[in-house]
Amino acid sequence: MLNQITCFIPYSGKKQTQDTFYNLIDSPAVKDVVILAREETPAEFHPDTKYISGNFTATETVRKMSEIATTPYSLIVLENGTVMPEQFAMERFCNIAESTGAGMVYSDFFERYNDTDSKHPVIDYQMGSVRDEFDFGPVLFYRTEAIKKAVQTNAEEYKFAGFYDLRLRTSQSYQILHIPEYLYTFRKEETSSDDHFAYVDPKNREVQIENERAVTQHLKNIDAFVPQDAHDIDPDAENFRYEASVVIPVKNRIKTISDAVNSVLKQKTDFDFNILIVDNYSDDGTTEVIHDMAGKDNRIVHLIPESKNLGIGGCWNEALDYHKCGKYAVQLDSDDLYKREDTLQMIVDKFRESKAAMVIGAYQITDFDLNEIPPGIIDHREWTPENGHNNALRINGLGAPRAFYTPLLREFKVPNVSYGEDYAVALALSRNYRIERIYTPIYQVRRWEDNSDADKSIEKQNAGNFYKDRIRTFEVLARQNNFDR
Repeated sequence: MLNQITCFIPYSGKKQTQDTFYNLIDSPAVKDVVILAREETPAEFHPDTKYISGNFTATETVRKMSEIATTPYSLIVLENGTVMPEQFAMERFCNIAESTGAGMVYSDFFERYNDTDSKHPVIDYQMGSVRDEFDFGPVLFYRTEAIKKAVQTNAEEYKFAGFYDLRLRTSQSYQILHIPEYLYTFRKEETSSDDHFAYVDPKNREVQIENERAVTQHLKNIDAFVPQDAHDIDPDAENFRYEASVVIPVKNRIKTISDAVNSVLKQKTDFDFNILIVDNYSDDGTTEVIHDMAGKDNRIVHLIPESKNLGIGGCWNEALDYHKCGKYAVQLDSDDLYKREDTLQMIVDKFRESKAAMVIGAYQITDFDLNEIPPGIIDHREWTPENGHNNALRINGLGAPRAFYTPLLREFKVPNVSYGEDYAVALALSRNYRIERIYTPIYQVRRWEDNSDADKSIEKQNAGNFYKDRIRTFEVLARQNNFDR
C-alpha cells in the first residue's frame, strides 16, 4: 500500500508544521505532504515541500487540493497543531475507505496537553449530522474522487464554508464513516476557546451566512428543503381557562426554585396565568418549598407525576395533559429567571399578533448571583423568517425561553429525555408552522456548579450531540417524505 495518500496540513508555525510533515511522510502509504498557507512561501524546512496558498477555508483551496492530489486518498488536517499517527494508522484509514467505498472516514484520537494524553472519542455520522460544528476531530481522510466530484458539482464560491460544503456534498454521494479506534494523537499548543455560541457572535455573521447557504443547498439537493408556506394556528379553536401556563420541571433545586417561581409571580399581564411545577421526586427539600409556596398562592400548581422514570420532556407532557394547562405553555427552567416583569406579556402578545405555533425569546447568561458572564446576550439573530426553519437543522439550539401553542404540543408529544427535547419539538413544528422570535433579552440563564451545562465530559457532550443528530435525521426523513404538505 505504497504512495496512496496526499496529506494537506495547515501551516501553524515552523516547528508544529515540520513535526507533522515528518510524522506523516514517514509512512510508506504517504506520497506527498502539501502545506496550506496564507503566505506564498512560509518558512521552508524540506526541499520538496509543496504549497497551496490562499484562504484556508475557501472553495478555491478545496479546488486546488483536488487538482494537486494524484493519489486515491487525501488526508486533511483542519486544525493547527501536531499530528502523530499511531501504529499503521495510515494503512488502517486506507483499508477501511477501500473496503467500504466510503467517501470520507475519521477516527477517535488522543489529545495531548502538557505531555499528557487523554482519549477524545467522536460519534458516528448520520443523515442528520448536518450541523457545521460536528466534531470529526482534526483529521479527515477523504477518497480523492469524492473531493473532485464535490468540486465539479459545486457552483458556489465560499470564503469560509469550503470544507463544510465539501463534507455535505460528499455525504450526498458516499458514506461518511467513523472508525471507533484511536488512530492518532493530536497536540495543540493552546486550548481553543469555547465556541458553543459561535453561531450567535456578530463577529461571525459572514461565516454564518455562508454556512446557511451551504446547508440550504444541501437540503435542496437531498429533497429535504421546506419552502416558506407555514400554516397559521387558530388560537380560538379551543377554550382555555388560562391564557398561559408557565411550565417548570424540577428535581432537587432547593437553592433556585423559589427565585424561579417568584420571577413568574411578579409578572404583570392582561390575562390569567398559572404556574405548573412538575416535581420529579425531589429529595433535597425542594418538594417542601414548592408545597409551601403553592399554599400561599393559588396560581401555583404542584404536580407530582405517577411515573418515576420521567425526563424533562416527560415532565412537560405531564403539565400539558393537566386540565388547567393554558393556551400557551411557556418554559422556565428551575434554576433560571424571567428577566422582566413583562416577559410573559411579551410572549403572549407575540403569539396573538403572529398566530405562530412557537415563540422563542432572547436570554442573558449570568453566574449564580445574576452577574452577566461571557458571552452575555444570546439572541439568535442568525434566524430569518424566510429560512430559519431550514437553517435550524444546522445549529444545535434555538434559544430561550421557549413557548408553545398547547394543542399542537399535546398532539406532537415531547420526547421523554432531558436533553434536546425542546429542539426536537421545535424542528417538528417548524416543518409546517411558523416560529416567531423576540430579540429583547427577557430571560436569565444561570451558570453554576450544579447546572446541567456545567463542565460536561466529552462522553456527555457526545451523547447529547448524538441524540440531536438522531432528531435531525428523523426530521430530514420527515421532510423528504413531505408529511402534511
